[in-house]
Amino acid sequence: MRAQQLHSWQVTTHEARAIQQRLARLVSTEAGPTVLQRVAGVDISSRGSRGDGVAAVVVLSFPQLELLEVQVITQQIGFPYVPGLLSFREAPLIAAACERLTTAPDLILVDGQGIAHPRRFGLASHLGLLLDVSTIGCAKSLLVGSHGPLDEAAGKYVEITHEGDVIGAALRTRSGVRPVYVSIGHKVDLGSALSWTLGCCRGLRLPEPTRLAHLAANGRLTRDKQISATK
Repeated sequence: MRAQQLHSWQVTTHEARAIQQRLARLVSTEAGPTVLQRVAGVDISSRGSRGDGVAAVVVLSFPQLELLEVQVITQQIGFPYVPGLLSFREAPLIAAACERLTTAPDLILVDGQGIAHPRRFGLASHLGLLLDVSTIGCAKSLLVGSHGPLDEAAGKYVEITHEGDVIGAALRTRSGVRPVYVSIGHKVDLGSALSWTLGCCRGLRLPEPTRLAHLAANGRLTRDKQISATK
């Protein structure tokens, strides 16, 4: 994969918000891939006092969810933690990890927001534009918006709204557990995003691609270890 150069990463917070507002207009909310053969998950962890970040991307087959490739990269984080500007902190490292892939995914699940964001441009949307690939935001908590009551059964969902817009859905991936918050990242519609997310779950709350990416970013997963564990 090759990341596009959409803007400089050396920006102020004011410039970053302006970039989000500009690029949000380029996000596609149309239906994504009709056939999915490979799905990726990405995540990042901070490490040490020097401000280093560890970004990981895993690629799995679909629908088997067998691990095909793992790439991990460590770099210094160049942007401070600012609510709503997470992509300027994490996207450069994640994109660099994705550029190392030899197996291109059809879709990337991101542990973060897509358009469920104050400026409709969260990490999943930013990565989708950078990599020109379909992306889904699958977050563990809400950033903005609200939703009504959600049925306890797995597979049920309820729309999330913010300022009159439908920006995502709270999705129950497993009966009796807290939902995940799914939103369009790029080149996918909400219905497809919900369907693909459910298809990536293995009876756990979190989809397998992002779950394994989290393990990889924390040094707890390699391709050989995962293959051995599944035999």
